Amino acid sequence: MAAFGALLSPFQLRHLTLRNRVVSSAHAPGYAVEGLPGLRYQLYHEEKAKGGIALTMFGGSSNVARDSGSIYGQIFVGSDTVVPAFRDFARRIHRHGTALMCQISHMGRRTTWDSGDWLPTIAPSVIRDPAHHSVPREMDAHDIRRIVAAFGQAARRCRDGELDGCEILATSHLAGQFLSPLSNRRQDSYGGSLDNRLRFLTEVLEEIRHQVGADFIVGVRYAADESRDGGFSADEGVEIARRLARGGLVDLFNVNGGYGSTTPGLGEIIPTMDRPSAAYLELARRVREATGLPVMQAAKIADPATADHAVRGGYLDLVGMTRAHLADPHLVEKLRRGEPERIRPCVGAGYCVDRIYRGQDALCLHNVSTGREESLSHEVPTAPERRCVVIVGGGPAGLEAARVAALRGHRVVLFEAAQRLGGQVVLAAKASWRRDIIGIVDWLAQEVERLGVELRLGFYADQEAILAEAPDAVVVATGGVPQAELQGAGADFALSSWDLLSGQAAPGDSVLIYDEAGGHAALSLADWLAERGSRVEFVTADRLAGRDVGGLNYPVYLKHLYGRGVAQTPDHRLVEVLRDGNALIARLRNEYTGEVRERRVDQVVIDQGTLPADEVYRALRPLSSNEGVTDLEALLALAPQPADRNGNGGFQLFRVGDAAASRDLHAALLDSNRLCRTI
Repeated sequence: MAAFGALLSPFQLRHLTLRNRVVSSAHAPGYAVEGLPGLRYQLYHEEKAKGGIALTMFGGSSNVARDSGSIYGQIFVGSDTVVPAFRDFARRIHRHGTALMCQISHMGRRTTWDSGDWLPTIAPSVIRDPAHHSVPREMDAHDIRRIVAAFGQAARRCRDGELDGCEILATSHLAGQFLSPLSNRRQDSYGGSLDNRLRFLTEVLEEIRHQVGADFIVGVRYAADESRDGGFSADEGVEIARRLARGGLVDLFNVNGGYGSTTPGLGEIIPTMDRPSAAYLELARRVREATGLPVMQAAKIADPATADHAVRGGYLDLVGMTRAHLADPHLVEKLRRGEPERIRPCVGAGYCVDRIYRGQDALCLHNVSTGREESLSHEVPTAPERRCVVIVGGGPAGLEAARVAALRGHRVVLFEAAQRLGGQVVLAAKASWRRDIIGIVDWLAQEVERLGVELRLGFYADQEAILAEAPDAVVVATGGVPQAELQGAGADFALSSWDLLSGQAAPGDSVLIYDEAGGHAALSLADWLAERGSRVEFVTADRLAGRDVGGLNYPVYLKHLYGRGVAQTPDHRLVEVLRDGNALIARLRNEYTGEVRERRVDQVVIDQGTLPADEVYRALRPLSSNEGVTDLEALLALAPQPADRNGNGGFQLFRVGDAAASRDLHAALLDSNRLCRTI
């Protein structure tokens, strides 16, 4: 396509010809098994190769030595046992015309002593890690020689594994800890001046080049500007790249900005919805112009137009579209076919990375096949026989059910009581900085319309309307209703976030938000209300606000809440709400002392999740052939659901998403996807 000509043009990276400029940068998805990239790991990357990507990097912070404790389920490249797995991996990816590289690293202090082999963390200086809180042992000359050798041996294993190259991660990891004056206070030849702080990384690169030779790509990923946190400036960051380039040791710079060692800094290195797109392009261009070497960047470049601009404008040679490929691994192929509108967008929700920082595997918030390629293909098979499928509810679960059923080839009718599709996501998108989340339902709505789903908007579907379609299957995706239950009286006096975000209630001057759900909803509402001038107190029975919100997102909430004067009261349970004239008295009990406090406010909002809105489902159960029962073994095996419980039933009946139980958006979409691909 002419519109994306720069992005889709080939690029010569030393001896390696890349078919376009799109790269998936290295990350740790938590799929490794005993330190090796097994079938799940490989299929995840192969899907991107099938989708046309030029280069996929794997092994985010793959460990080169035992005292780099694995806390994110990383690959271990400190042993030759990894070489056969790498060879299998390389053959799998290369057959699709895609290049493959592995990122190698030593985490230094940015890990914990009680992970892996329970060894002390090490670093240039004895300075506690701001994020993981380990207190490292200062490296001596022996440690430096040992780790330099370990990097070289790890790179040699990448070469022996038939990979195309490796990347050294410096940002916030050991090499970066030597570079930064925030973590390096040494008085010897490895500390102080820039030449000294650069010495460790230079020795690592020299050893790597000695081990792998000239015909192997060697890249460096680093943050070129730490000035916001008091580290080295952009000028010094550019000078670092210039000096490395003069040595002929580096083929590719992967440039980022920010100081990723702190919790707030992580959200700058991996920007979320609150950050602008492509914030570090100018920094990357400075490195490119100073070194004359190829430069790439992966920092919230989620859409093809921005990516093409970055290449066409001379900012980058290669564009890291990593989270964009979690959302849609076929992104490049859709561009090549001239179908950019078909690309499932990355909305920047951070669900993937948040899970990693909770010790879970990386999953895309709204593409449930990503990471499940072995069992849940990105392609939906056509059904052997066309049937009629009725979907009740047009939120995310209903839209995904309609999309998958339509891809199966069925006639699909979707009833939605509201005038627009989207359900709770429409409300969530109104709250503060998470408005981009609406892209999820916008894409789903576009897809169901393209697939010919018959939409009945503004139509409350009752039993009569559903049966009039003569359905073979009915999927109830009616969502839930806000739950509000207190130990004492007064739950009826409280509002839900829906009441305020929908406009049914105007924000009060003083609002108490009580959160038991622990997710985004209550925090988003607090931010939204404070932004509009309400005095807000956020109360939770947990020991901190947003217990289920991950490391990319909670720093943004805290920044906004502190900045807007929102009071936070953890460890307190709302037990009762009383009327006091035009005001309300909220009675809060400390979870540990039992002490009761009172707050006088205009409004009380309760978030305890939802209760299923399942009236239609219950009415239809006696008429269904399966009595509304979802066979779990069949569901998990992706086998057709049995329909022999009620011989008089005329259709199968299922419920998905919050109509079954209050969970998150990914769970709702997964319900619908794996159920409907067997109807």
